[in-house]
Amino acid sequence: MPQPAKLALADGTVYSGAGFGASGEVFGEVCFNTSMTGYQEILTDPSYCGQIVTMTYPLIGNYGISPEDVESRKLSIRGFVIRELCRQPSNHRSVMSLDDYLRQANVLGIEGIDTRALVRRLRTRGAMTGVLSTTDLDDASLIRKAQNSPELVGRDLVLEVMPAESFEWTEGLSPLTFYEANPTGPQALDLHVVAIDYGMKWNILRHLHNLGCRVTVVPGNSTAEQVLAHKPDGVFLSNGPGDPRPLSYAIQTIRGLLGKVPVFGICLGHQLMGMACGAEIYKLKFGHRGGNQPVLNKATGRVEITSQNHGFAISTDSLPGCLDVTHINLNDQTVEGLRHREFPAFCVQYHPEASAGPHDSSYLFQQFRQLMLQA
Repeated sequence: MPQPAKLALADGTVYSGAGFGASGEVFGEVCFNTSMTGYQEILTDPSYCGQIVTMTYPLIGNYGISPEDVESRKLSIRGFVIRELCRQPSNHRSVMSLDDYLRQANVLGIEGIDTRALVRRLRTRGAMTGVLSTTDLDDASLIRKAQNSPELVGRDLVLEVMPAESFEWTEGLSPLTFYEANPTGPQALDLHVVAIDYGMKWNILRHLHNLGCRVTVVPGNSTAEQVLAHKPDGVFLSNGPGDPRPLSYAIQTIRGLLGKVPVFGICLGHQLMGMACGAEIYKLKFGHRGGNQPVLNKATGRVEITSQNHGFAISTDSLPGCLDVTHINLNDQTVEGLRHREFPAFCVQYHPEASAGPHDSSYLFQQFRQLMLQA
């Protein structure tokens, strides 16, 4: 028999369903993702550290779990909320079910709740702290816990997900990936990229490797001197979880790198580069999380359908004169891309490496390579 489970929000709302995966109790910021596929990439994305993620697509787990699709060493997500769990996946690449995967990773899941009602509440009220439990089923108790749990804002979650030490990355993209990094033939590993890992998705590293780059990954709290000691041809600033404002050490490092080496940032890396140049950050009401966000490339006039996962954005009114806006979100006009006017540095808020979405934005990795070649 399925074990009862409940999800309580800080506004006093409680949803009842059935638990799957691990048992116990967790708290986190409750948010939602609109992607129809890619649940394994979502589960293993370190950017979801500190969050309980709700999937808007009703059936989850139908293609099981494949080792080739993981995006990090472990699951950092706090909890997983779905409408219906598929317990009999059908996929020749699958090695286990979603239920077994979450149980092994000690991550709580809940199914059987009205996810449409939950998402409408989050869209109206905004992302908020919640408690997911299979052990405490008392509504009043869970609501108190949700209201007393710490919020995501102001916390440094990068320290929880970044690697402990530097390492070399040697894995390329899967043969199943339809992506031609170099249309003219194989490349030697002639450029050295140092990737600063704030909670990086591995597919970013696979793209960098396929560009013909030698890739060294360093922890997110590395100093500019430590990064430059690797003698990089370029520096990559990764995605990562939570609020960028407490990450003063990362901002200081980026300031020490700008103008010395080409820089490319994605997601949290985009926000940190903007802050290093003097821009300010604000929290979005419920964030952008999904594989269908339209973004305008101002240089080409083309619209890219992008994969996104962030709850903070750069304030347009705070942009310093040294930064140009290169990309705009067409849903709410938020800043999606920046380029430095003086230094070889650019960044985007969305995820051009995402496997769950189209490859409209994969050209950005080629732009990074060209920037390094011209430096």
